[in-house]
Amino acid sequence: MAAEAGILSLENPAFVAYALAASIMLLKLMLQPWMTVVRMMTVRAGFRSPEDVKKSPVNPNPDPGQLEPNEYVERSRRLNLNDLESIPAFLVAGLLFVLTDPPLLLAQILIWTYVASRAAHFIAYVTAQLHDVRATLWTISSVSVLVMVVHTFIRVLSV
Repeated sequence: MAAEAGILSLENPAFVAYALAASIMLLKLMLQPWMTVVRMMTVRAGFRSPEDVKKSPVNPNPDPGQLEPNEYVERSRRLNLNDLESIPAFLVAGLLFVLTDPPLLLAQILIWTYVASRAAHFIAYVTAQLHDVRATLWTISSVSVLVMVVHTFIRVLSV
């Protein structure tokens, strides 16, 4: 990278890859709850709080059964929790990783492997694939982040 271009600059291809990937993952993180809401409204179930089954324009025919867990809704909630466990770590680790000015190919491989494996994990979870499939995809994304963290750790210690 040219000395005059900053590491956190759109002149840095590693930062560009990170910024694009982080934006995609933030969209995923923020849109997943909307999927849950759509599912709740579609099946009119899976509500969480007692006040959710009070009569309102959105719920004109409340029923106490609406508070019972609904697998269709709960699957989306579990996806959201999984994102909350994974994506923030990627956002921090990826930024710290980019700050170490890693080799571009390494940065692109780790960043896009994370995004691709999380996208595949989403598809596997939505389509109720075996735990083995989901766990493998989760592991790939986790290893990508761990490699970023170890690289950053070693680079910082060597300064």
